[in-house]
Amino acid sequence: MLHRLRQWICPDLAIDLGTANTLVAIQDEGVVVNEPSVVALEKGTRRVLGRGTAVGKLAKQMLGRTPESITAVRPLADGVITDFELCEAMLEYFINKSSRHRLLKPRVVIAVPGGITPVEKRAVFNSAERAGAGRVYLIDESKAAGIGAGLPISEPMASMVCDIGGGTTEIAILSLAQTVVSRSIRIGGDELDEAIVEYMKQHFSLRIGTQAAEAIKIEAGSAFPLDGERTAEVRGVDTISGVPRKAVVTSEEIREALREPLATILGAIRGVIEQCQPELAADIVDTGLVLTGGGAMLRGIDRLMNEHLGVPVRVVEDPLTTVARGTAICLEHLSQWRDALEDGDSDL
Repeated sequence: MLHRLRQWICPDLAIDLGTANTLVAIQDEGVVVNEPSVVALEKGTRRVLGRGTAVGKLAKQMLGRTPESITAVRPLADGVITDFELCEAMLEYFINKSSRHRLLKPRVVIAVPGGITPVEKRAVFNSAERAGAGRVYLIDESKAAGIGAGLPISEPMASMVCDIGGGTTEIAILSLAQTVVSRSIRIGGDELDEAIVEYMKQHFSLRIGTQAAEAIKIEAGSAFPLDGERTAEVRGVDTISGVPRKAVVTSEEIREALREPLATILGAIRGVIEQCQPELAADIVDTGLVLTGGGAMLRGIDRLMNEHLGVPVRVVEDPLTTVARGTAICLEHLSQWRDALEDGDSDL
């Protein structure tokens, strides 16, 4: 009864601390926060705008559009904290937004990339604790993605998951609730956007921002030929004349722009499969590969991977929230999944 009362007053939080977006989930309520990992500051100071409220969606709207007196910053890059103070401010904002009562500190489970170092893990623990969390646990994103996707990772068979986030791609083969083989590469949605920015500069002599590139990727991007190819209008600055102008780009051209980073992700997946035991590799022929994360929403990415890997590939429903959902399941059944978590009180 006391536990239920505490959960109602100050619910435990499951956090997917992503380079591009931060999601917070609560037991029985699902995802309650889904906002960009961006903070807006007064330039020349460390003061967050709007009395600490210029975080997330509001701050992202300022990216590339701020006057000289304001700067919009992303506290994470490639899945790790690059600005501890701002990450704390951002986490504090999201924790307060998710909590009903500020006198009690919630338990928190945070999903992090599998390839981060012990020092980087300690930075996450410290930032979360200073932001107002009580007991803090960490879980690998790939394992959280497998749990959130509903894969039978506790069974004695291979479950393979690839989570394509904003800053990293997490690939893992799971069996008996353990990670058998995994790889974390610092290529994700941000690199896809940068590839589009560079393509527009090289082939259209047009300078665009990463937000415009992301919009093009969503509107016309694809990883595999489409039944009906698409076009998108893009606005930018002519690199020769220096004046604003428009251009029309096709989905075929966006595919060409994304070819190299997608090939790198495919190579990493193939490398993970090659490292696993023959029996588990045989399982993957039947069970296939499950795609999660924002990058899994790119049109045709499942067909591209199926063609190159020769195994079944599917995208989970609502791939953007899969890691947050899996993290919430671990938090709800903490005793069952404790071995999958790292405790902030343990030595790293």
